[in-house]
Amino acid sequence: MGLQFSQREIRDLAVAWLALGVAFTLLLERQLVAALDLGGSLTGLRAGAVAGTLLVSLLTVGVGFLLHELAHKVVAVRFGQVAAFRADYRMLGFAVVGALVGFLFAAPGAVVHRGHITAKENGLIALAGPVTNLLLAVVFLVPFLAAVAAGIDGFLWQVARRGLQINLLLAGFNMLPFGPLDGRKIRAWSTLIWAVVAGPSLVLAVGALFVL
Repeated sequence: MGLQFSQREIRDLAVAWLALGVAFTLLLERQLVAALDLGGSLTGLRAGAVAGTLLVSLLTVGVGFLLHELAHKVVAVRFGQVAAFRADYRMLGFAVVGALVGFLFAAPGAVVHRGHITAKENGLIALAGPVTNLLLAVVFLVPFLAAVAAGIDGFLWQVARRGLQINLLLAGFNMLPFGPLDGRKIRAWSTLIWAVVAGPSLVLAVGALFVL
């Protein structure tokens, strides 16, 4: 069974990617929110800054989310599952509205899969997402360290910093063993594997939140 995407799935992925980018932009650009509240407009310079923040968000938050979900799908298909991403439009709307008032809880949707599966296979499907975010964090870490060493503080540094931070947070958050999060499925399969991955992921997530 090959990796295939329906038109609905492509649409759901695109909408979730864009909605997350917009939500994080609203969260970070509070002057934009203030302008919207006052019915005003942004200057050309400010509009450029907002566009830059949106691009950074799409390249970091959006990419981290997309590859996290695609990793679930790839492994699920590898185990013979019928798998597809389904966006949660209600939660996407909630994310955008929440960002307007200064907080963000993003649950944009998930990969759903069906077919006969073992507890180990289900755990590995869940594990693929956080591991992908950890690998992406390494990818962003290299240019981040290079930029810091060179004293560069520009667009590429922003992308590297935000990409490192967001992917560490995504990995740590998803390893929590509660509700529909990946950590619960991984722990149901193997407490040892969950602990080995969750421990460092949670420590790195806390560091990303308070240090980066």
